[in-house]
Amino acid sequence: MSVSKKWTLYLLHHSHTDIGYTERQEKLKRYHVDFIQQAIDILTEIEQGKRPEWEGFRWVCENYWQVENFLANSSPDNIACFERYVQAGLIDISLNYLNMTELVDNDVLNHKLAQGKAYADRLAVPLDSAMSADINGYSWGYADALARNGIENLFSCIHTHHGMYPLGKKHHGFWWEGPSGERVLTWVSDHYHMGNELCLVPNHGITYLLEDRYNEKAAVADFQVAEERIFKYIENLDNDPEYEYNFVPVMISGMSTDNGAPNGRILERVKAWNDLHGEEIKIEMITLNHFFEILREQVSELPVYRGDWNDWWADGVGSTPAVVKHYKDAQRKYHIGKQLAPDVVAEDQAYVDEVEYELALYAEHTWGYSSSVTEPWETLVNDLDFRKSAYAIRANQLASLKLDAILAEKGEVSIRPDREKLFKVINPQKVARTDSVCLYIEHWEDVEGVAVDMLLQNIEVVDEQTGKVLPSQVRNIARAKEVEVVIELGALEERILRIRPKKDLHQEKYRYLAVDKVNDIMYDGWQEGLRVNAHQVETRFYSMTFDETSGIASMIDKLDGRSLLRDNMVHAPFTGIYERTETQPDAWEVRHSMGRNRKKVGTKRYVSELRDIKVAEVGEVSAIIVFTYDLAGTQMYEIHMKIYRDTPKIDVTLRLHKDSIWDPENLYISFPFTTGATEELYFDKTGCLVRPGIDQLPGTNQEFYLVQEGAAYVGEEKSLIVAVKDTPLLVLGELAHHLIELTGQGEILKNEEPLYVWVMNNFWETNFKVDLAGFYEFRYTLATVQSNQADAAIDACKSYNQGFLSMYI
Repeated sequence: MSVSKKWTLYLLHHSHTDIGYTERQEKLKRYHVDFIQQAIDILTEIEQGKRPEWEGFRWVCENYWQVENFLANSSPDNIACFERYVQAGLIDISLNYLNMTELVDNDVLNHKLAQGKAYADRLAVPLDSAMSADINGYSWGYADALARNGIENLFSCIHTHHGMYPLGKKHHGFWWEGPSGERVLTWVSDHYHMGNELCLVPNHGITYLLEDRYNEKAAVADFQVAEERIFKYIENLDNDPEYEYNFVPVMISGMSTDNGAPNGRILERVKAWNDLHGEEIKIEMITLNHFFEILREQVSELPVYRGDWNDWWADGVGSTPAVVKHYKDAQRKYHIGKQLAPDVVAEDQAYVDEVEYELALYAEHTWGYSSSVTEPWETLVNDLDFRKSAYAIRANQLASLKLDAILAEKGEVSIRPDREKLFKVINPQKVARTDSVCLYIEHWEDVEGVAVDMLLQNIEVVDEQTGKVLPSQVRNIARAKEVEVVIELGALEERILRIRPKKDLHQEKYRYLAVDKVNDIMYDGWQEGLRVNAHQVETRFYSMTFDETSGIASMIDKLDGRSLLRDNMVHAPFTGIYERTETQPDAWEVRHSMGRNRKKVGTKRYVSELRDIKVAEVGEVSAIIVFTYDLAGTQMYEIHMKIYRDTPKIDVTLRLHKDSIWDPENLYISFPFTTGATEELYFDKTGCLVRPGIDQLPGTNQEFYLVQEGAAYVGEEKSLIVAVKDTPLLVLGELAHHLIELTGQGEILKNEEPLYVWVMNNFWETNFKVDLAGFYEFRYTLATVQSNQADAAIDACKSYNQGFLSMYI
């Protein structure tokens, strides 16, 4: 074997952080602290002349999280030694905080990147690079976040199992331009264990990625295998006319495992190789920042690409839908607190650090133990799942406590006997809005001496400032009466409302057929802007007709007369689509062989069958229609659609009882909506707005997307939004198994395909949660917005997701 020029193979020695994949999360935290200490010890032994054969050792801390933990759990002497090696260029720090999913929001992402950069600046070390391993993409806003925090280079090691690298190739560099126009020099490398696969770690296994004649049962990477593989690897690059470099970087771990320790013996193999083959292919261990210095010196021009690098592995969040819902609630509470009391939050740095740490740790890409699918009964599998959930739970607790304290400063009080029924309502947004808000009266309370059960609909809500009586509606919920009102509030405005008995008590004007307080209403007249029955709903804004087999058959925007249902819709609105694949030959292999479809040709697909349409409630504020379906894989699939009299929005709640099934599963909800005119679809991703299928790097994933607040169809004169409160995975187009089309391929533009919410899945073969069983409630808002600006439409998604706040005063 030979090559046409002298090559250099650069090794970037690191430990891949997979928090909870190989051990308990808190134990792995301790491991990574010790790995840095081991790297220090290796360098110290080399420095003292005890290990001359390890000369040339370098260590890259894969992320700042590792360093953060080391600084918090090491002695001053060890920290001083670490910092001396960093300043000497022997230990490097990747300024990526963790290998994240796109669950992380833009504020937390930027703050975490800033922490690493601030530490580098304090050391006066020119660190400006980030390393990422295992994950298969990043939000377009990630490019801006890196550049904004002084991180000029990104080294990405794509793991192509169930994923793919962008631009149709690996081992290449390009300028990734963010939405703002800032650019980051990006290198797309090979798998993060490729150095191990090239047999550069003596006495460690070689059975993961590469297939060759040495790979059948070999457990030891001997030198002969290294020669075979390295020459083959370099020859492939040497013969590639598009590869114009005489070097290639690969990452290497001290052992063939995630969360592995540093290994000085790699340098023994490097020395042995260079002694024999160094004139043809030299191997050198370098740091991350050193690599980018080399790259910048040797390239004159690189292509520039703009767009989203959509992550193939974002779908893990669909395996834990209940906890993800809890996490999204934590995010909302954290942001609402900052919006209502920015100075109070900013001054409590301990709170900010703690809540953002928990939010970041849950968004980290590891979703469970390595055998969570094959051994779901294992104690460690479940223990690690609980610990993963605890990050979201703790974040929610912290954000809830802080928001409680902020609201207490604004006058919130606890329950007390004989209290006046006064409430403060707050708009947490910096824009004026009209929306509904709910006030709560405990089941044991009275209203001005009259038991609340006696009043039924004979109470009213009055604005204390204006004296105006607001439209209101009362419903029974667990342990309370929920009084819903619609109110207009200015930016960050607070208003006092009072609940009181009506002066003239009378029978309610909406007929209830039942006498047992079950709200099975049949009201079919047109009165005060609302017509509701089991066949239609009409308000001042929308007109819908129902079909006894499919549900919603038509939906018209009355302001312009256009249909809000797509011509190319396959399933009616809110239809459930359930997929199940037979486990053959076993739980691991059936998933391993699925590829990028997340399903197989033989996957069985079931569409929900409508069993009943019932008008559950009609009042001065809204009407609720319940669609009851039969759907395989579930014991209950109900859509509760609340349509408002005087507000152009529709709240949709899915109530679900999911069976426990070990087979690979998917569950989708159809959202086949449109503005009815020329439009573009936008998704709200971390730090950016993206037109799926358009604003993407060439050759990237357009099968599914992980969003922050929702989606918006932006038309010429209006927008239609889908605010997604709890389940952030979205899918466009064909659900059946198909040949994957990456961005830039095919004739069908994904941006024009019908939209589905991907509620849950358990297809992954290793570390995603396999059991989807349980009771769930997931919430969405559909609304028309009189704006043709994408940012305004997505802001409306955020506003509806956050809603107005109400509290006792």
